[in-house]
Amino acid sequence: MKRLLILVAVILVCSASVQNAMAKTDLGMRSIGGDVGLVDPENASGTIGFGTFADLGTITPEIHLAPYAAYWSKSEGNPSSGEASVSDFNFGMRGKYMFHVSSPKFQPYAGAGLGLHLVTGKVTIPDMIIGGFLIPGYEVKDTATKLGMDLGGGFFTPVGARTDFTCDFWYGIVSDVSQLSLKVGLAYKLGR
Repeated sequence: MKRLLILVAVILVCSASVQNAMAKTDLGMRSIGGDVGLVDPENASGTIGFGTFADLGTITPEIHLAPYAAYWSKSEGNPSSGEASVSDFNFGMRGKYMFHVSSPKFQPYAGAGLGLHLVTGKVTIPDMIIGGFLIPGYEVKDTATKLGMDLGGGFFTPVGARTDFTCDFWYGIVSDVSQLSLKVGLAYKLGR
């Protein structure tokens, strides 16, 4: 009988905790936006990247959910002697912790998240004539799907009644293509 009472007490405490946590969530589409900036991938020189993002509201008063999608591509070499390129289309979800500040004009945050990276590498070798013989060119292409972890932060500040300027800095830890990005963008606040 004691075990049954303890089990019932544990279930009641856990359900009260879950209801309390659910009462503090405020999920719903808050804003959408786009960004552009510098991406510095591992084993390649820097390039331009761009993407989209959203704010899905809060899971606690300080933590916002933010899905994103981003793309960058980098090519090196030249068409006459051969060219290598790599690209990454990635999307995922980040949690952003909003620091408490006294000014509503500047909101810094730090965050972490997980992303799925669709990485494509391609090498193109053109036709070559060596000693009067034609050596046909070829192309090798490979695509891999990789899981990555994002760490970073940034800030946003209002530039209009429904528009925020954003600046963020993220480091994506991904096998063979870890990347550092610094982007600026605009977020449009939706009707809530």
